Amino acid sequence: MPIFDLSFVKKVLITDDCHPYLIEALTQLGFSCDFEPEITPEETLQRIADYTGLIINSKINVNRSFIDAALQLRFVGRLGSGMEIVDRPYATERGIAVISSPEGNRNAVAEQALGMLLALANNLLQADREVRQNIWRREANRGFELRGKTMGIIGFGHTGSQFARVLSGLGMHIIAFDKYKTAYVDDFPGVQEGTLEEIQTQADVISLHLPLTPETKHYVDQAFIAQCRPGVVLVNTSRGQCIKTDDLIAALETRWVQGACLDVFENEKPGTFTEAEFTRYDRLHALDNVVLAPHIAGWTHESKARMAAVLIEKIKTVLSKQ
Repeated sequence: MPIFDLSFVKKVLITDDCHPYLIEALTQLGFSCDFEPEITPEETLQRIADYTGLIINSKINVNRSFIDAALQLRFVGRLGSGMEIVDRPYATERGIAVISSPEGNRNAVAEQALGMLLALANNLLQADREVRQNIWRREANRGFELRGKTMGIIGFGHTGSQFARVLSGLGMHIIAFDKYKTAYVDDFPGVQEGTLEEIQTQADVISLHLPLTPETKHYVDQAFIAQCRPGVVLVNTSRGQCIKTDDLIAALETRWVQGACLDVFENEKPGTFTEAEFTRYDRLHALDNVVLAPHIAGWTHESKARMAAVLIEKIKTVLSKQ
């Protein structure tokens, strides 16, 4: 006998690329899966009334009007961690379970953050470009070591805590700050629970691991940066809108901020840039003290499989309660 009541289960729409395991496991649970990674948000809205399950990544905004159109929807599964694209309170009100899978890609995010930081600290991007042109400048590419430096981690959830684990062997002093947690570093030897002020005044490197909410939009702005010690390095693998880009660029140009590692940006669709945004990002791209990536933290072959596995286990739990 099946362990779940699947009487309501009919169809699941998968709107983004995923590991094959996700489709295989959903099918074994009794779902008919429509895998349509090229579907547009508009097409999804037009068709969502036919589905009891929805798997998304980042392009679908599950807002109030979308939920109103989802007449049979019982769950939304997010491949990843960013839940700002789902109106969770309204979904809950409508009896729709909202599931994410940050456990699946938290290590990938942590390794990406470290990789970008090491590339910045050792001038690897500049050195690589120069060597390819037979330019040999050892002294000009002398870097700095992380050992003995102070790392400030803002947000100690799945990715922030995993970043602390990844850093544990580097000999850094780690200060963590999470506004909504207490006693959260007990299982992390070498990590000190601190205040935001302590991070700003003591950290050589600050790494953001925050969700995007009204509270965290432009969390790092001119006022925030002014409270940091001169020469700080900023790392952001969370959400681009957590940093006010214009303020960061100004600080990078004066070297108050020594460098930045950015995997996320306020606008991640160059095809939609306004004239002002083209100017903004041209200034950013011209800097030699930044390492930039196209939102690929967490985007590994291994994390693709892990996120699918995490999502399936959570869907099973949801089904067992419905």
